[in-house]
Amino acid sequence: MKKQLALLLNELQGIGQSGKKYGRDVFDQERYEQLLIVTSKLMNLLTNWDDEQIQQYLYTDDGYATPKVDVRSVVFVEDKLLLVKEKSDNSWTLPGGWGDIGYSPFEVAAKETLEEAGISVKPLQLIAVKDKTKHDYPESLTYVYKLFVYCEALDTTVTPGVETRDADFFDQTESKKLKLSLARTSKEDIKEAFAYHHQPKNTVCD
Repeated sequence: MKKQLALLLNELQGIGQSGKKYGRDVFDQERYEQLLIVTSKLMNLLTNWDDEQIQQYLYTDDGYATPKVDVRSVVFVEDKLLLVKEKSDNSWTLPGGWGDIGYSPFEVAAKETLEEAGISVKPLQLIAVKDKTKHDYPESLTYVYKLFVYCEALDTTVTPGVETRDADFFDQTESKKLKLSLARTSKEDIKEAFAYHHQPKNTVCD
């Protein structure tokens, strides 16, 4: 499925969800519910999701539809970048994951790094906020903002976590040879992480 189709389905879901929350009368509610039904039929045709996955995507959220937030940690020791190997796709990524309720972005960055790589870090600076649709990531039916947080390593002995198969530090040449988990971390992300480490600059935001 092309990225543009994924974006259109995401927009339809957002309109339906927001409309059901804020529609002013019963007729509006019926129209927005019908929009979600049509969206589910399109998803059946255009994706390999089963009915349960589609229903969860369309109806588990409530209120005004907003982007999800993915927080990624950028951690260097000397001139080597910390990456973790995901069990789900056996590929490498910056440590991180979805933002958690009750945690600030910096707290998520520290928590995810500890859980996935076994080291404590001190978040220092927000490097970038990316709209996932505006960059070279695979298509996604979830609209995502990606936050990249530059962190100081408080220790360097890494240990894989429950969701990771491996964790290690890589220099820029070594990182180019790795198979990346592209839905989580792109080649552009790695390049920009090294660029920021070598010469810090103001936060970049789409």
